[in-house]
Amino acid sequence: MIDLKSKFTKSELIALKRLIRFSAKVAGVCHAKIQTLVSACHEKGQEISRSTFERMLRKAKKFGLLIVYNTTKENGKQSHNVYVFQRYQSQIVSDSSTIDVAESAKIDGAYKTNNLLETNNHLNKRNDNVQKENKLDGSYTSKRVPVEFRDLVKYFFDDAKTIEEFWKIITIQTYYLSYYTQQDRLELALDSFKQLIRSIKFGRKVHNIFGYYWGIVGAILDREYKNTLHEMYEEYAC
Repeated sequence: MIDLKSKFTKSELIALKRLIRFSAKVAGVCHAKIQTLVSACHEKGQEISRSTFERMLRKAKKFGLLIVYNTTKENGKQSHNVYVFQRYQSQIVSDSSTIDVAESAKIDGAYKTNNLLETNNHLNKRNDNVQKENKLDGSYTSKRVPVEFRDLVKYFFDDAKTIEEFWKIITIQTYYLSYYTQQDRLELALDSFKQLIRSIKFGRKVHNIFGYYWGIVGAILDREYKNTLHEMYEEYAC
């Protein structure tokens, strides 16, 4: 807020702070509908419109505060979005780092501009090479991810970060399902991923695999919840 508060209007700040409050149960993640968030503002006597909330989201994405994942239901229809806050580096810190570099390059009252530029170019190329080399295959996946799930996903996406991101979705979606065992999570993850691959193989255009996967997992859990309610109703009816 030190850097960006002036970039938002008063109404947009209300919307942003409400989104932050709804991102507390799972740190930095909110999967509430926009209408729910807007209604929550109204309940607190802070009346804002849906367009104001959407305008705040566009600014937050532009400034790197948020990533918005689009999700879809199992039938392919669009579902509500998931908002994930990102780590933010203060502009003050960035500016001071730039000043230090410039000051250190000053020798005898003159800047060795050419040498500094050549050094920066060399470091940038080296950094690009390191990033390419640092891409790890599925065998480097965190031990938190079950082996069965890792082996299935790496057949299609042999990248440790991608595999961990898929499992992270399962962890978030089942965070409050205390009755869920690790085996239940594994079966949910495997079933959901197979549905994702099936959709892709059948020609569905998936622009965001993580968002689509989120939607599949959510749809399975919703169906499971409805079936549970139906069974309870039949049991008590008898």
